[in-house]
Amino acid sequence: MAGPDSLAGPQRTPAPNAISGAQRDLAHLQWLGPCEALASRPDLLAHSPLLDDFTPAEAAVLGSALHRVSAQPGQVLIEEGRINDWMMLLISGTVDVVKRQQGSDTEITRLGVVKEGAVLGEMSMLDKEPRYASCIAITPVEAAVLTRAAVATLIAHHPQVAAKLLVKLTQLLAQRLRNTSNQVLKLLRNK
Repeated sequence: MAGPDSLAGPQRTPAPNAISGAQRDLAHLQWLGPCEALASRPDLLAHSPLLDDFTPAEAAVLGSALHRVSAQPGQVLIEEGRINDWMMLLISGTVDVVKRQQGSDTEITRLGVVKEGAVLGEMSMLDKEPRYASCIAITPVEAAVLTRAAVATLIAHHPQVAAKLLVKLTQLLAQRLRNTSNQVLKLLRNK
């Protein structure tokens, strides 16, 4: 089995078509290039539920598959109802997660506020279903975009890192499902 030293080989960036869909979807945001400095952010590695098990070498490989974008307050990062093949890792800033009220284009419900280290849009990246909610920058934001094609590239060239990434995404989704189930139970008990 390959050790962390095997990760130190040449860094591969996704093929241009691996990010073209995301670039089209996020054309309104500023694209900052590859996220190669991910490994140099020990604070992010320690506090992000997605990255907390990654070594700096593994984070460097993952960072080579990510592309950074920035958004200003009020800009939409993810739009409810759209079908996209990418997700985001919030590198800095604060984001509002909101959902439209059924049957209304103007009434929204705040589902949460997320900060640095949070993962956005992973469900839709994985299952190809429409986005459940919108994510809107509250403060200036920097985020890393990971496409489904970039995950395939990681699987082909860095399977150890790809496996760790997919396990972490599965854990995050399981935790969200557990939290949702607990909220439903509380609502049913209060009836």
